Amino acid sequence: MIRFSENFSLKQHNTFGIDASARFYFEFTDPADLYLFTQSNESWSEEPVLVVGEGSNLLLLDDYSGLVLHPNIPGISEIKEDRQNIWIEAGAGETWDELVQYAVDYGFGGIENLSLIPGKVGAAPVQNIGAYGQEVENVIELVKGFDLQTGQPVEFSAVECEFGYRSSIFKLKLKNRVVITSVVFRLSKFPEFLLGYGDLEKKVQEKGAINLRTIRQSVVEIRKSKLPDVKALGNAGSFFKNPEMENAVAEKLKAEFEHLPVYSAAPGKSKLAAGWLIEKAGWKGFRDGDAGVHEKQALVLVNYGNASGKQIFDLSEKIKQSVFEKFGVVLEREVNCVAPPDFPAGEE
Repeated sequence: MIRFSENFSLKQHNTFGIDASARFYFEFTDPADLYLFTQSNESWSEEPVLVVGEGSNLLLLDDYSGLVLHPNIPGISEIKEDRQNIWIEAGAGETWDELVQYAVDYGFGGIENLSLIPGKVGAAPVQNIGAYGQEVENVIELVKGFDLQTGQPVEFSAVECEFGYRSSIFKLKLKNRVVITSVVFRLSKFPEFLLGYGDLEKKVQEKGAINLRTIRQSVVEIRKSKLPDVKALGNAGSFFKNPEMENAVAEKLKAEFEHLPVYSAAPGKSKLAAGWLIEKAGWKGFRDGDAGVHEKQALVLVNYGNASGKQIFDLSEKIKQSVFEKFGVVLEREVNCVAPPDFPAGEE
């Protein structure tokens, strides 16, 4: 199935619920459709391109003046296995949490801690999603896609994806150039459970057994208790990354603010809890019109109804400045902010 539209509303394609539109919109359910589109519509190459899945990590600051591509490719298949692992390929248009449910139902481990993360499978490697000690980069075997610049299918091994903390080559060097069409995951038949993050272990033990199902149930319950449902309240989950810094800097901050949560990160580095910093800077529960900060989780910015993307962005700027003034820590947005061409340079 394909769909091409002009002046297409993106309100249902971003979880913030921002009322913005795309000048051109192309949705496809087969990678071959994208190839045919690029071959038969030469003018598309003159347009800026934005790839959108569910829009769960997207903030539209205004209407998009170019072409939005929506890879709504379905399918989950088991492509090979050995004694230890099974390789599963999922289309970019599959809902991420439904893939997690599939894996748990069949006893395949490696993504159970990533339950209830909103978005599509195609966005998982872009953002290198992670939660409760699991990172999707650890189970990705191959990313398949289409290079808009060369007009050819491409494949990337995990190393070639250049994964970083909430980052990848698809978010940086190849942003909106490579359209991900499917992802191959290597999952374990004999999973090792990761329960050392937050209250997860306690929650799982309350259920009387430690297995994939109780871990998924626990993660879902924890997330629902802390994070707003994107279907009920516009948001994009965690708006800011947890800042990483040298151990010495983190220890100095910990000495000054004794209750500051500090976690181990890369060798020689520590990670701070951005939500705690934002809350202690006084922003938790803040609301200005329809733009606000969630009352239970300060890391989540929300749209209470009719906030514009610009209003939410401006609120995030005030939060960044406030946290820097109080703690000397620079927050980095996790959400992809898409600005119009005339937006001030360096602000996106």
